[in-house]
Amino acid sequence: MSVDVLLGLQWGDEGKGKIVDAMAPAYGMVARFQGGPNAGHTLEFDGIKHVLHQIPSGIFRKDIKNVIGNGVVLDPIIFKAEVEALEARQVDVPGNLYISNKAQLILPTHGLLDACYEQAKGNQKIGSTLKGIGPTYQDKIARMGLRVGDILQENFEQQYGALVAKHQRILNYYQFSYQLAEKEQQFFEAVEYLRRFKITDTTYLVNGAIDQGIKVLAEGAQGSMLDVDFGSYPFVTSSNTMVAGVCSGLGVAPSKIDQVYGIFKAYCTRVGSGPFPTELHDDVGEKLRVVGNEIGATTGRPRRCGWLDLPALKYAIMINGVTRLFMMKADVLNDFDEIKVCTHYTLPDSTVVDELPYDMNLQQLGCEYQSIPGWKQELEGVMEFSQMPNELLGYLEYLERQTGVPIGIVSVGPDRTQTIYRQEISAL
Repeated sequence: MSVDVLLGLQWGDEGKGKIVDAMAPAYGMVARFQGGPNAGHTLEFDGIKHVLHQIPSGIFRKDIKNVIGNGVVLDPIIFKAEVEALEARQVDVPGNLYISNKAQLILPTHGLLDACYEQAKGNQKIGSTLKGIGPTYQDKIARMGLRVGDILQENFEQQYGALVAKHQRILNYYQFSYQLAEKEQQFFEAVEYLRRFKITDTTYLVNGAIDQGIKVLAEGAQGSMLDVDFGSYPFVTSSNTMVAGVCSGLGVAPSKIDQVYGIFKAYCTRVGSGPFPTELHDDVGEKLRVVGNEIGATTGRPRRCGWLDLPALKYAIMINGVTRLFMMKADVLNDFDEIKVCTHYTLPDSTVVDELPYDMNLQQLGCEYQSIPGWKQELEGVMEFSQMPNELLGYLEYLERQTGVPIGIVSVGPDRTQTIYRQEISAL
């Protein structure tokens, strides 16, 4: 058997959590391969809203193994709170969760460094979630970070103290004011809590599942346009959010990857700083924000909103080798007379391009738009593609022609039941 991948194609917040939860019954294992508590995967069912940050979105399915892979950075304090919230809803987290002993640990001082670096940037802030993600990945690359497996070693506190001392020297250099004692107490309580879980070499676990014919779904966090190599650098996250991150973040060979499912919204959003060519600063942008309830699940910040960016979408499809598209939040566009799609960028010298320019951070890009008729009706009660308004079908067909990739799922609401499949998940 092989690994299917589900990832975001925009700047995050595409709706990955909902779709992983919906697709999970077709799989025996769901695995997170990168990112950390900067992710916010929202699931809604039985009238209850759930937000997951580090735990895979298959955790609500009792017969599915969930894996936090080696490419993830794990904050024990946030992890403990997340598990306790799930257990309050009678979810058996310890029974169904496996944590890589090679995943990096987020220390309290990583969060302090995050805030320190953002403060030092002044007007050049990247819009970090301040969860300590970047500094943790920095320590990983510098080969001095602590891993989850280290909490099982007798000298863990000594290792911790040595790394914190290095962090404090940096904080003192920047003359950054901070309090650490309370967070440290919470950290060590959370580390003790973490020790009760299945901490193992998940590389063997995932590959063993593949060899046994168990279907594995790799769950991405953030979005492709936030990839540290291929996103809108430097306004990106600190990990590889694209399909290549599955291989390094779980320890599976490229030949094991089969289907690549790419999720995108029917429009675009972005949280934090960085280029956003189709961003709307008018009443239309505000309408998208209000109707779409566009508030960051992790940060609580209002999301920037704009029309669908086709050059960026096609770019993300290309670098990921997407085999099937899933479109989210179609219902947000119910009340629009027309829907616009950016087809090309206009550079400052009036050159028209359909590729992402290297220096898109340094120049204001103009957009050329294609207008498409809106469907002007509610989608409540629509359960299959044949029931969709002709205008919505027209929008889907237009996007399929432009991208060359079929759309297999359309979401028309937040609940897991408001998910329309072109064909059964088992056939995807």
